[in-house]
Amino acid sequence: MKEQFSSRWGLILSVLGIAIGTGNIWRFPRIASQNAGADGAGAFLFAWVIFLFMWSVPLIIAEYAIGKSSRRSLASAFALQIGNKFAWMGSFVGFVAIAIMFYYSVVTGWCMYYFGQALLFPLPSNLVESKALWDGFQSSGLPVVFHFLAMLGSGLVVMRGIKSIEKVNKVLIPVLILILLVSLGRALTLPDSWEGVRYLFTPDWATLKNPGIWLEALTQNAWDTGAGWGLILTYAIYMQKSDSITTSAFQTGIGNNVVSMIAAIIIFSTVFSILGAHYPQAEILSVMKDSGPASTGLTFIWMPQLFLQMPGGSVFAVLFFLGLSFAAFSSLISMVELATTMGKDVGIDRKKAVIAVTVVGFLAGIPSASNLTFFANQDFVWGLGLMISGAFIAFVIIKHDVLSFRTEKIYSEHTSDTLGKWWDWLIQFIIPIEAIVLLGWWMFRSAVEFSPDTWYNPFDPYSVASCVVQWALLMGILIFTNKKMLKKLGI
Repeated sequence: MKEQFSSRWGLILSVLGIAIGTGNIWRFPRIASQNAGADGAGAFLFAWVIFLFMWSVPLIIAEYAIGKSSRRSLASAFALQIGNKFAWMGSFVGFVAIAIMFYYSVVTGWCMYYFGQALLFPLPSNLVESKALWDGFQSSGLPVVFHFLAMLGSGLVVMRGIKSIEKVNKVLIPVLILILLVSLGRALTLPDSWEGVRYLFTPDWATLKNPGIWLEALTQNAWDTGAGWGLILTYAIYMQKSDSITTSAFQTGIGNNVVSMIAAIIIFSTVFSILGAHYPQAEILSVMKDSGPASTGLTFIWMPQLFLQMPGGSVFAVLFFLGLSFAAFSSLISMVELATTMGKDVGIDRKKAVIAVTVVGFLAGIPSASNLTFFANQDFVWGLGLMISGAFIAFVIIKHDVLSFRTEKIYSEHTSDTLGKWWDWLIQFIIPIEAIVLLGWWMFRSAVEFSPDTWYNPFDPYSVASCVVQWALLMGILIFTNKKMLKKLGI
């Protein structure tokens, strides 16, 4: 293997670049507030931490092990581990991540735009101005322009290989963490900010009787750690022999969730401090729970105007959106690298593969950049598709035989890796059950809550049919072309 990470530090920072994204800073605080009880959100945090170790970490270990042992991209890795007829499963995992890349680049562009706005222009002073800023942006051609810049930037980084990715993440991730820590310090010194912290961590244990709390906690882990996406598997191809799989996995999962927690403290502290003087707690929480268009309510509509009301807020608005841009860009880089590696595996050289990925990614992302309804549909369909991806990653281990996989693929003479039987049990039984229950729950919500009258209509953005039709179409194409793909892979 010619290309490798130069150090374990470079590996961990790069994989943290996958895990730390907009899901940590944008989604997690909103989901925590939506699943809080009357006394606080601490019970949700309890469930969230449990699923870090019952979903994310086991799958991250699996991805590291499959990538490191096979040194091939997803389709090849699946074929080499469990047989040629399963190569299409690896391709499905890869194409789900690529489908997410198409619209995630759009989100990265939004973050970049708002960073520029915070840096160059006055912040909106009220809700009307803030909504006007968002609506004006969306009604212009700028979302497509910034989507293009995001794809171009990530393509230029990936063009030069894993060394370039490592160098960029060695800058992005430490600076991102520094920005978050500075913002945390400022947020905690705001008047009454500790009311937000108290609410965030105070448990309302009665809420755990609601199965939805547990399922939302599991969903958040599935979406914000990068577990089961195939992205960590792709970076694991470039691990050194001496890199520990289990240690790296725990560092990745725990590091990601620590960042989510810091982001939540910043958001809760700021919102409670600024709005606490004017509104009762119930109205403060309604602001935090407001999804807004394409789930942009708290981050892109409320936060800019709140920053204006705090001393030095314009500076911290710049830092906030710079950090959000860094988080989004580091994750986007990994998606472009995954698609590029899949191209390299069928004989395309890196430069041509990156150009193809960048061009296709830009063109395929234009509908999401131009239409928020299309964007919401893609986010819904392929976000749920990650549950299938996670189940497929677990299936590789189960099909191979969990015990032999652990002893042959994870233990190594080059490392001190150890892993207990708890991992076998989680991979073989718990992860598949979680995937089935989670997918079923979201399909049920779609049928009775999101699209109760049009659940059978594939053109309804939140319908069951929209998910099933798109998944089935992708699976059908991949199964039909499986043999042809194996020839190109040289397997």
